[in-house]
Amino acid sequence: MIKLCAFADEASSSLEGQIKALNENNIPYLEVRGINGKSVAGFTAEEAKEYQKQLSDNGLAVWSVGSALGKVDIACDFEDYKNTVRHVCEMANIFKTDKIRIFSFYKAYEERNKVIDYLSQMVEIGKEYGVLMCHENEKGIYGDVADRCVDVLDNVKDLKCVYDPANFIQCDEKADKTLALLHNRAIYFHIKDVIEATQQIVPAGYGDGKIDKLIADISDDKVLTLEPHLSAFVGYKNIDDTEMKHKFSFANAREAFDAAVKATKDILIKTGYKEINGEFVK
Repeated sequence: MIKLCAFADEASSSLEGQIKALNENNIPYLEVRGINGKSVAGFTAEEAKEYQKQLSDNGLAVWSVGSALGKVDIACDFEDYKNTVRHVCEMANIFKTDKIRIFSFYKAYEERNKVIDYLSQMVEIGKEYGVLMCHENEKGIYGDVADRCVDVLDNVKDLKCVYDPANFIQCDEKADKTLALLHNRAIYFHIKDVIEATQQIVPAGYGDGKIDKLIADISDDKVLTLEPHLSAFVGYKNIDDTEMKHKFSFANAREAFDAAVKATKDILIKTGYKEINGEFVK
């Protein structure tokens, strides 16, 4: 069985718009990253409690906190940074999820031992809150390619894996290699696709991420988080300081989000799944 989740801030900045996009697309889970232009690390406890109530009142649950933890220079003051880690863990508790998406630091290629140490400390902090730290591959961080992802997963006890096919392609990695190394280690998947030759971001199945194979190879219950990046959304440039390339044009963020959902559901159906009450089953 497969369930869908989404970064709904790509449909709307407001929580009301995010709830509407999720419910109208029959997606039961949110990977909460930003609301009203503020990242989850900037939420107060009061804000998070109100957001959680609104989500619950509308039949939705938070699958994971899509934090930017670890998207900082490895030379940061890590003792101070651990306060941010703890705050995000508190947010996860309020949102009633046991998962936080994290990264493995910028300017860290020559700082492997420090990466392992910092990630290990983050995992231990997560344990204090009953939260799993889930490492996502991302361009520019230590774990941007499959071999270094394997390195951190092998050497950071209890670190979990989030697999993003498009991010690997943007690092000149081939989908066959990354799937072979990491598919069976992923606790969940991000669904985003890109054309290798042009680096244009496209709906699932239109690029070289082999998302059809990714889905076909799933043999147990899994969640797929849609992170389509088909149109610019509030806060992206502040997070990554990069511009995205797109092949298709959409009238607005909600139209782009809906197109991403349809493309993913089309692959699921072609792979033999049927959508029943918000779940995809064979």
